Amino acid sequence: MTEHSDEPSADAETGTPGGAERLGAPTLAEDLLLLLFQPRTGTIAGENTLFYTLAGAVLADLALGDHVRTESGRGGTTRLEPVEEHPPSDGVLRSAWDYVSEKPRGVQTVLAAIGPTLRGPLLDRLVERGDIRRESRKALGLFTTTVLHGDGSGRRARLLEDVRDVLVEGAEPQARVAALAALLSASGTLPQFHREIPWTSPVITRAKELEQGNWGAGAAAEAVTRTVTATVVNNVVIAAAVLPNT
Repeated sequence: MTEHSDEPSADAETGTPGGAERLGAPTLAEDLLLLLFQPRTGTIAGENTLFYTLAGAVLADLALGDHVRTESGRGGTTRLEPVEEHPPSDGVLRSAWDYVSEKPRGVQTVLAAIGPTLRGPLLDRLVERGDIRRESRKALGLFTTTVLHGDGSGRRARLLEDVRDVLVEGAEPQARVAALAALLSASGTLPQFHREIPWTSPVITRAKELEQGNWGAGAAAEAVTRTVTATVVNNVVIAAAVLPNT
Protein backbone atom coordinates (compact mmCIF):
# COMPACT_ATOMS: atom_id res chain seq x y z
CA MET A 1 0.00 0.00 0.00
CA THR A 2 1.44 3.37 -1.00
CA GLU A 3 0.59 6.86 0.06
CA HIS A 4 -0.50 7.82 -3.44
CA SER A 5 -3.04 6.16 -5.66
CA ASP A 6 -1.09 6.75 -8.87
CA GLU A 7 2.20 4.96 -9.33
CA PRO A 8 4.92 6.95 -11.10
CA SER A 9 5.57 6.03 -14.70
CA ALA A 10 9.06 4.78 -15.51
CA ASP A 11 9.30 6.21 -19.01
CA ALA A 12 12.60 4.94 -20.29
CA GLU A 13 12.43 6.89 -23.55
CA THR A 14 13.29 3.84 -25.60
CA GLY A 15 11.98 2.26 -28.74
CA THR A 16 13.38 4.45 -31.49
CA PRO A 17 16.57 4.15 -33.55
CA GLY A 18 19.52 5.79 -31.89
CA GLY A 19 17.94 5.38 -28.47
CA ALA A 20 21.15 4.16 -26.87
CA GLU A 21 22.91 7.42 -27.66
CA ARG A 22 19.90 9.48 -26.62
CA LEU A 23 19.72 7.68 -23.29
CA GLY A 24 23.17 8.82 -22.28
CA ALA A 25 25.23 6.98 -19.68
CA PRO A 26 23.68 3.82 -18.16
CA THR A 27 21.96 4.30 -14.83
CA LEU A 28 22.88 2.32 -11.75
CA ALA A 29 19.64 0.34 -12.14
CA GLU A 30 20.62 -0.63 -15.69
CA ASP A 31 24.02 -1.80 -14.48
CA LEU A 32 22.39 -3.81 -11.71
CA LEU A 33 19.92 -5.45 -14.08
CA LEU A 34 22.75 -6.28 -16.49
CA LEU A 35 24.71 -7.94 -13.69
CA LEU A 36 21.64 -9.92 -12.61
CA PHE A 37 21.22 -11.17 -16.19
CA GLN A 38 22.66 -14.69 -16.41
CA PRO A 39 24.08 -15.28 -19.92
CA ARG A 40 24.33 -19.05 -19.50
CA THR A 41 20.60 -19.46 -18.88
CA GLY A 42 19.11 -16.29 -20.33
CA THR A 43 17.39 -15.57 -17.03
CA ILE A 44 17.55 -12.74 -14.52
CA ALA A 45 18.60 -13.64 -11.00
CA GLY A 46 16.42 -12.66 -8.07
CA GLU A 47 13.20 -12.17 -10.03
CA ASN A 48 11.03 -12.54 -6.91
CA THR A 49 12.61 -9.47 -5.28
CA LEU A 50 13.67 -7.69 -8.47
CA PHE A 51 11.33 -4.72 -8.31
CA TYR A 52 12.57 -3.77 -4.83
CA THR A 53 16.19 -4.18 -5.88
CA LEU A 54 15.82 -2.07 -9.03
CA ALA A 55 13.91 0.59 -7.11
CA GLY A 56 16.74 0.64 -4.58
CA ALA A 57 19.20 1.22 -7.41
CA VAL A 58 17.14 4.14 -8.71
CA LEU A 59 17.05 5.76 -5.27
CA ALA A 60 20.75 5.08 -4.74
CA ASP A 61 21.46 6.77 -8.07
CA LEU A 62 19.43 9.78 -6.96
CA ALA A 63 21.45 9.87 -3.74
CA LEU A 64 24.78 9.59 -5.57
CA GLY A 65 23.74 12.49 -7.79
CA ASP A 66 22.65 14.59 -4.80
CA HIS A 67 19.06 14.67 -6.08
CA VAL A 68 17.50 13.40 -2.82
CA ARG A 69 18.27 13.44 0.88
CA THR A 70 16.79 11.83 3.97
CA GLU A 71 14.98 13.28 6.94
CA SER A 72 13.71 11.74 10.17
CA GLY A 73 10.04 10.85 10.23
CA ARG A 74 7.67 9.84 12.97
CA GLY A 75 8.57 6.87 15.11
CA GLY A 76 12.19 6.88 14.01
CA THR A 77 11.37 6.23 10.37
CA THR A 78 13.40 7.69 7.52
CA ARG A 79 11.78 9.70 4.75
CA LEU A 80 13.11 10.84 1.41
CA GLU A 81 12.79 14.39 0.19
CA PRO A 82 14.04 15.97 -3.03
CA VAL A 83 16.90 18.38 -3.36
CA GLU A 84 14.96 21.27 -4.82
CA GLU A 85 16.10 22.78 -8.11
CA HIS A 86 18.28 19.73 -8.76
CA PRO A 87 16.17 17.26 -10.76
CA PRO A 88 17.93 14.49 -12.70
CA SER A 89 17.90 14.58 -16.49
CA ASP A 90 17.40 10.84 -16.98
CA GLY A 91 13.75 9.90 -17.57
CA VAL A 92 13.56 6.98 -15.14
CA LEU A 93 15.35 8.89 -12.39
CA ARG A 94 13.22 11.96 -13.03
CA SER A 95 10.00 9.97 -12.66
CA ALA A 96 11.11 8.74 -9.23
CA TRP A 97 12.32 12.23 -8.25
CA ASP A 98 8.96 13.73 -9.25
CA TYR A 99 7.17 11.19 -7.07
CA VAL A 100 9.35 12.05 -4.07
CA SER A 101 8.85 15.75 -4.83
CA GLU A 102 5.10 15.53 -4.27
CA LYS A 103 5.79 15.21 -0.54
CA PRO A 104 8.38 13.51 1.71
CA ARG A 105 7.72 9.77 1.75
CA GLY A 106 9.08 6.78 3.62
CA VAL A 107 11.74 4.78 1.80
CA GLN A 108 9.60 1.63 1.85
CA THR A 109 6.70 3.54 0.33
CA VAL A 110 8.85 4.86 -2.50
CA LEU A 111 10.39 1.45 -3.19
CA ALA A 112 6.95 -0.14 -3.44
CA ALA A 113 5.60 2.64 -5.65
CA ILE A 114 8.36 2.96 -8.24
CA GLY A 115 9.60 -0.63 -8.37
CA PRO A 116 6.85 -2.50 -10.26
CA THR A 117 7.21 -0.40 -13.44
CA LEU A 118 10.99 -0.56 -13.79
CA ARG A 119 11.92 -3.98 -15.19
CA GLY A 120 10.49 -3.52 -18.70
CA PRO A 121 11.88 -0.05 -19.48
CA LEU A 122 15.30 -0.89 -18.05
CA LEU A 123 15.47 -4.13 -20.03
CA ASP A 124 14.48 -2.18 -23.15
CA ARG A 125 17.44 0.11 -22.55
CA LEU A 126 19.87 -2.79 -22.24
CA VAL A 127 18.52 -4.25 -25.49
CA GLU A 128 18.92 -0.89 -27.26
CA ARG A 129 22.47 -0.57 -26.01
CA GLY A 130 23.29 -4.03 -27.37
CA ASP A 131 24.06 -5.44 -23.93
CA ILE A 132 21.30 -8.05 -24.24
CA ARG A 133 19.54 -9.54 -27.27
CA ARG A 134 15.85 -10.36 -27.13
CA GLU A 135 14.03 -12.80 -29.40
CA SER A 136 10.44 -14.01 -29.66
CA ARG A 137 9.87 -17.72 -30.17
CA LYS A 138 6.90 -20.03 -30.56
CA ALA A 139 6.50 -22.62 -27.81
CA LEU A 140 4.74 -25.81 -28.91
CA GLY A 141 3.74 -23.91 -32.01
CA LEU A 142 1.12 -22.01 -30.04
CA PHE A 143 2.55 -19.64 -27.46
CA THR A 144 4.98 -16.81 -28.06
CA THR A 145 7.79 -16.59 -25.54
CA THR A 146 10.59 -14.06 -25.14
CA VAL A 147 14.14 -15.35 -24.92
CA LEU A 148 17.12 -13.29 -23.72
CA HIS A 149 20.59 -13.85 -25.15
CA GLY A 150 24.05 -12.32 -25.06
CA ASP A 151 27.17 -12.04 -22.97
CA GLY A 152 26.59 -8.45 -21.92
CA SER A 153 28.64 -6.99 -24.80
CA GLY A 154 31.68 -7.01 -22.54
CA ARG A 155 30.15 -4.40 -20.24
CA ARG A 156 28.71 -6.99 -17.88
CA ALA A 157 32.13 -8.62 -17.51
CA ARG A 158 33.71 -5.26 -16.67
CA LEU A 159 31.04 -4.47 -14.08
CA LEU A 160 31.43 -7.89 -12.51
CA GLU A 161 35.21 -7.47 -12.39
CA ASP A 162 34.81 -4.14 -10.58
CA VAL A 163 32.51 -5.73 -8.00
CA ARG A 164 34.82 -8.72 -7.62
CA ASP A 165 37.85 -6.48 -7.03
CA VAL A 166 36.00 -4.84 -4.14
CA LEU A 167 34.54 -7.98 -2.56
CA VAL A 168 37.35 -10.47 -3.16
CA GLU A 169 40.52 -8.43 -3.61
CA GLY A 170 39.64 -5.77 -1.04
CA ALA A 171 40.01 -2.87 -3.47
CA GLU A 172 38.76 0.54 -2.35
CA PRO A 173 35.56 1.11 -4.33
CA GLN A 174 34.35 4.11 -6.19
CA ALA A 175 30.97 5.16 -4.83
CA ARG A 176 29.01 3.74 -7.77
CA VAL A 177 30.70 0.33 -7.50
CA ALA A 178 30.18 0.30 -3.74
CA ALA A 179 26.46 0.94 -4.20
CA LEU A 180 26.25 -1.71 -6.91
CA ALA A 181 27.93 -4.33 -4.72
CA ALA A 182 25.76 -3.37 -1.75
CA LEU A 183 22.60 -3.74 -3.82
CA LEU A 184 23.70 -7.13 -5.16
CA SER A 185 24.24 -8.24 -1.59
CA ALA A 186 20.88 -6.81 -0.51
CA SER A 187 19.12 -8.68 -3.32
CA GLY A 188 20.30 -12.02 -1.93
CA THR A 189 21.74 -13.06 -5.30
CA LEU A 190 25.47 -12.97 -4.55
CA PRO A 191 25.68 -16.76 -4.01
CA GLN A 192 24.63 -17.19 -7.65
CA PHE A 193 27.85 -15.45 -8.72
CA HIS A 194 30.06 -18.04 -7.01
CA ARG A 195 31.95 -18.83 -10.23
CA GLU A 196 33.31 -15.28 -10.38
CA ILE A 197 32.86 -14.17 -6.75
CA PRO A 198 33.59 -17.02 -4.31
CA TRP A 199 30.94 -17.18 -1.58
CA THR A 200 33.35 -17.02 1.36
CA SER A 201 33.16 -15.55 4.85
CA PRO A 202 35.40 -12.56 3.95
CA VAL A 203 33.21 -11.80 0.92
CA ILE A 204 30.05 -11.99 3.03
CA THR A 205 31.57 -9.72 5.66
CA ARG A 206 32.71 -7.15 3.10
CA ALA A 207 29.34 -7.19 1.36
CA LYS A 208 27.55 -6.50 4.64
CA GLU A 209 29.95 -3.63 5.35
CA LEU A 210 29.05 -2.09 2.01
CA GLU A 211 25.35 -2.47 2.81
CA GLN A 212 25.94 -0.42 5.95
CA GLY A 213 27.73 2.34 4.01
CA ASN A 214 31.26 1.40 5.13
CA TRP A 215 32.84 2.03 1.76
CA GLY A 216 36.32 3.09 2.84
CA ALA A 217 38.22 6.34 2.52
CA GLY A 218 38.66 5.94 -1.23
CA ALA A 219 34.98 5.98 -2.06
CA ALA A 220 34.28 9.19 -3.92
CA ALA A 221 31.15 10.18 -2.02
CA GLU A 222 30.24 12.48 0.82
CA ALA A 223 29.12 11.00 4.11
CA VAL A 224 25.53 12.09 3.54
CA THR A 225 25.45 10.21 0.23
CA ARG A 226 26.74 7.04 1.87
CA THR A 227 24.11 7.44 4.57
CA VAL A 228 21.25 7.85 2.10
CA THR A 229 22.46 4.90 0.01
CA ALA A 230 22.89 2.70 3.09
CA THR A 231 19.36 3.61 4.21
CA VAL A 232 17.97 2.65 0.80
CA VAL A 233 19.94 -0.60 0.67
CA ASN A 234 18.85 -1.66 4.12
CA ASN A 235 15.23 -0.98 3.24
CA VAL A 236 15.72 -3.24 0.21
CA VAL A 237 17.00 -5.95 2.58
CA ILE A 238 13.96 -5.54 4.83
CA ALA A 239 11.54 -5.56 1.91
CA ALA A 240 13.15 -8.61 0.29
CA ALA A 241 13.09 -10.51 3.57
CA VAL A 242 9.31 -10.33 3.89
CA LEU A 243 8.56 -11.34 0.29
CA PRO A 244 7.68 -14.99 -0.34
CA ASN A 245 10.44 -17.13 -1.82
CA THR A 246 8.77 -18.01 -5.11
